[in-house]
Amino acid sequence: MKNVTDSFLSLGHWPSAGSFGFNTDILATNPINLSVVIGVLIFFGKGVLSDLLDNRKQRILNTIRNSEDLSRGAVEQLEKARARLRKVEIEAAQYRVNQYSAIERDRLNLLNSIYTTLEQQENNNNETLRFEQQRAINQVQQWVLQQALQGALGTLNSCLNNELHLRTISVNIGAMKEITD
Repeated sequence: MKNVTDSFLSLGHWPSAGSFGFNTDILATNPINLSVVIGVLIFFGKGVLSDLLDNRKQRILNTIRNSEDLSRGAVEQLEKARARLRKVEIEAAQYRVNQYSAIERDRLNLLNSIYTTLEQQENNNNETLRFEQQRAINQVQQWVLQQALQGALGTLNSCLNNELHLRTISVNIGAMKEITD
């Protein structure tokens, strides 16, 4: 292993006799190179980096300000929307109360109308029943009167002879003349 390391070191190490040369020893040169690069970057890039950071800072601040403005606008819109919502809820409650009152009023009117209609129907039914009863009574009276008249005529016809019959007619005609005179 020593041979590999020695040969590696011998390849990368040139004799320095006051001349400029390359050191290929990676382990020794990287920290030096990195510190030089970082130093150069810090020295020359400090202004550019601070300008970039300042620009970034300004953009972030502007974004924050815009966000705060938008937030305030959103809060104002939210408050306006809440106010409109409260107003609409109040109107809806009033409308609901009015509609319930109107529905109750309509229900009572309908019940009264139905009661009145039923009362009229009952009166009509009672009137029809009285009419039918009166008609039945009249029919029975006519039948009884007709039967009585037929019985009386039958009795008269069986009891009367022609002479009595003619005399009765004469008396009735005379009574009629007296009434008309």
